[in-house]
Amino acid sequence: MTTKQRAFLKGLAQTTDPILSLGKASLTPEFTAAVSEALKARELIKINVLKNCVDVPESLAVTLAERTHAEVVQVIGRKIVLFKRNHENPGIILPGEKIKKKNK
Repeated sequence: MTTKQRAFLKGLAQTTDPILSLGKASLTPEFTAAVSEALKARELIKINVLKNCVDVPESLAVTLAERTHAEVVQVIGRKIVLFKRNHENPGIILPGEKIKKKNK
């Protein structure tokens, strides 16, 4: 991902609300599955790390990205933004990407 594409995704994430909250239980297999499903549906998600979570948000972001095969867009304070391209039905076209049309 280029810096221009990352900046574009940061701009999109700025107006989105967190859809998942990570709390005291930290990273569980169920939470990882929920993140994976959300990434498949939305491509770009924001996660809120609650104050009762003892883990560092930066390390949580890297671990989640590895487990879901996503990319960390940014971590600001206790907010994590992840992006994963949906190749079947892309909803976000990044700068510098060519639109692939399907032949019917």
